[in-house]
Amino acid sequence: MKTPAVWLRDALGYECRDLRLLEAALTHRSAGGAHNERLEYLGDAVLNCVVAMMVFREFAAADEGDLSRLRASLVSGESLAVIAAEIHLGQQLRLGSGELKSGGFRRKSILADALEALFGAIYLDGGFEAAEQVIQRIFTPRLGQLPSASELKDPKTRLQEALQAKGLPLPVYQVESVSGEAHDQHFVVSCTVASLDLKAQGEGASRRRAEQAAASVVLSALSKA
Repeated sequence: MKTPAVWLRDALGYECRDLRLLEAALTHRSAGGAHNERLEYLGDAVLNCVVAMMVFREFAAADEGDLSRLRASLVSGESLAVIAAEIHLGQQLRLGSGELKSGGFRRKSILADALEALFGAIYLDGGFEAAEQVIQRIFTPRLGQLPSASELKDPKTRLQEALQAKGLPLPVYQVESVSGEAHDQHFVVSCTVASLDLKAQGEGASRRRAEQAAASVVLSALSKA
């Protein structure tokens, strides 16, 4: 297996001078010692700044809300985990025995956090310009693959806008049931558009997710009406 420094050079095109920063960025807290949580915090800020500038320049006609949605799509945990998997970041991580046994090197949250930590380490090692170049190299191809800003709106927002466009009242959401332990709850929520005689239920691990699921069902029914 490649050393971390060689891997970083091949994967992200960056030569790290302070290998202690790189080692910390690749160390999960479960492994003990210096780990990557502080670097993750810093890298998250650097990443959001650079991607915000990229989106601002690329989408000159987009308003603030659209820009926020476009940026959020690029830097979401899901997106970062995909990038991390593409560059085989999991193979370079230092994990505690428990995380190793449970497949932590494949866990999306761990991969996404480690990628942000790498950006933080590169920023400290080489400055903002170095981090910017790495981030731009990764995300520039993805700018052209983004869906339209309207497609990135969540179902509740799209349903609200669709009803407002028709001059109809807003939907009503109601919690139908909550089950499970406090740390692992399951919500069932209904979404009702009385003026169109539409009602649907959605489920999720939080009230918000259940509402979004219900709104998505109503949107689908609305598009077929």
